[in-house]
Amino acid sequence: MRRQPRTILALILAFVALAAPTRAQNPKPFTGPWNLEGLKAVPKETFGEASGTVREVFYEGAPLDGKPTRVFGYYARPSTGDGPFPAMLLVHGGGGQAFEQWAKLWAERGYVALAMDLAGNGPGRKRLPDGGPDQDDSTKFRDFTSDSVDQMWTYHAVAAVLKGHSLLASRAEVDPSRIGVTGISWGGYLTCIIAGVDDRIKVAVPVYGCGFLHEESYWKPERFDGVPADRRDRWVRAFDPSTYLPGVRCPILFVNGTNDFAYPLNSYQKSYLAVPGFEALDNPDRLCVTLRMPHGHEQGWAPREIGLFVDSVLKGGDPLPKLGSTAIEGGKATAKLVAKVPIEKAELLYTTDEGPWPARLWQTAPASVVGDSVEAPLPSGRPLVVFLNVVDRRGVVSSAPHAIVPEGR
Repeated sequence: MRRQPRTILALILAFVALAAPTRAQNPKPFTGPWNLEGLKAVPKETFGEASGTVREVFYEGAPLDGKPTRVFGYYARPSTGDGPFPAMLLVHGGGGQAFEQWAKLWAERGYVALAMDLAGNGPGRKRLPDGGPDQDDSTKFRDFTSDSVDQMWTYHAVAAVLKGHSLLASRAEVDPSRIGVTGISWGGYLTCIIAGVDDRIKVAVPVYGCGFLHEESYWKPERFDGVPADRRDRWVRAFDPSTYLPGVRCPILFVNGTNDFAYPLNSYQKSYLAVPGFEALDNPDRLCVTLRMPHGHEQGWAPREIGLFVDSVLKGGDPLPKLGSTAIEGGKATAKLVAKVPIEKAELLYTTDEGPWPARLWQTAPASVVGDSVEAPLPSGRPLVVFLNVVDRRGVVSSAPHAIVPEGR
């Protein structure tokens, strides 16, 4: 009997799942202030106007001040086929909205997509009378107690994404076992939290956003340095991704630039290394750090690495290359390499600057693929921070974690 294509795909994905390495069996992840079982219930929804493959949708959010709220979004599906399709949750950043073109982009890739608004707005950024909290910084970082935690923006934003997941999973055209999430800037911050608390998520791609905001970030001077320690620690415990990244169990790709103004590489590295087993070569996680990547929504959803990484997990596509940790020895920087698609270019990125990470000048130098490793001679200047990048035949960039070169090496 000839197998149907959908059956073949299911077998491929099952094999990939069995072949993928499992993370260390840590204690049950911390899930913060959210009632996960409640958020996994299918929310009430109302679909609105349609335009091609995209429809407006309003769905139930978390209560605010004891009153129900609604979340607005754009729901898109592929133009051909009946499914069930894989699906993606699309989480905007600061100053953003439910982006219709972002949902269309994923529908064109063969996914059902939900791009929701997380600032309490509806179509055209008009404030909903029953919307959630606004997204301004004063709302994000205000003080709270255990009795008022459900007033916080992050609380509602995470709840809106998890409820959006439940909505997607309930749709007949969606395969509930193949749903992922990607977010940009503050949406990347949220993606880090969601990947750590929602055990249904199968793949995650945070862009720019990370944790350890209290240690180094755009917001540290104003929102953390002058704040009483108990207030700071309360916020970090409830709402900083550093609390939740150790609970990530799905494949995750971190995407950033060398000079991001908001999420610098030191906090960024602490964040991705908080994911269990991130640097292991047989781990599906990936890192993509490119030279001076601009910060913005359209720039944040543009990298080809995002779609190809998600395809590798949810559709059985070829994986991105993987570079292990950066070793400094014998006057060289080296990193182990695993790549299914041939590598066409390798380079060393380095800076001899000190001071704030976003202001450092990064330069490039040639690197070489030697057997199963990438290597490059160290520049002579000190202090020195380096990392290695490879580019495969598809133009996909993968990075090794950066290393600080000790004096005298």
